[in-house]
Amino acid sequence: MSKVVLVTGSSRGLGATIARVLVEKGFKVVINYYKSRRAANELVQMLGEEHAIAIYGDVTRREDVDLLIKKATEHYGHVDVVVNNALVDFKFDPMAQKAFEHLSWDDYQKQLDGTIKAAFNVSQSVLPQFIERSEGSIINIGTNLFQNPVVPYHEYTTAKAGLIGFTRNLAAELGKFGIRANVVSGGLLKMTDASSVTSPEVFDLIARTTPLRQVTTPEEVAQLVSYLSSEEASGITGQNLVVDGGLTMN
Repeated sequence: MSKVVLVTGSSRGLGATIARVLVEKGFKVVINYYKSRRAANELVQMLGEEHAIAIYGDVTRREDVDLLIKKATEHYGHVDVVVNNALVDFKFDPMAQKAFEHLSWDDYQKQLDGTIKAAFNVSQSVLPQFIERSEGSIINIGTNLFQNPVVPYHEYTTAKAGLIGFTRNLAAELGKFGIRANVVSGGLLKMTDASSVTSPEVFDLIARTTPLRQVTTPEEVAQLVSYLSSEEASGITGQNLVVDGGLTMN
């Protein structure tokens, strides 16, 4: 039986690439969207209706998430993996990024809700069926910026740093049920919708200072997500796995 993977915020950008790679690897995919219904439906058509389904849901709203999990489970019979990828109202624009002195707590709260609250909602909503089957995988999408803030995206980076603590606590508590939880942290990706406004100078700086002399691609992150979704990664939990060409080293 094919594993079923729910990828939040997967109508476009990194999420869409993750969905495509997963289908190529033989997974069934639930494409979650909030505003981009047309893009989500077009992605389903591209991947094939036998491999993917699109379901609406604002992952910061628990009632939406519960309905999302319910519909996905009714369609496929189960959900095996959740990938918390959705990015809420953020662009990697070094020119538009506010300096710390001009940020409000609301700026931080928006990213905390979009990152940690969303992962909380999805993980807790799917948990009963994971526990019932004594298996499941939670994959949270992080960033290498918390280790190397090339551009100080304060609110975004702070939320993603908190996501690592959230994930490791899940791994510690849920391992006894056969449930794994990990973070996949990419470098600045070339290119997604969120990074389309990043200046060429920033991309060039990263490429010059990275051991592999290249900027990370969405496909490279998606390949690791696919691996963690598989049984081949059955012994990996509580980890923050970084895909950035060696720019940051643990």
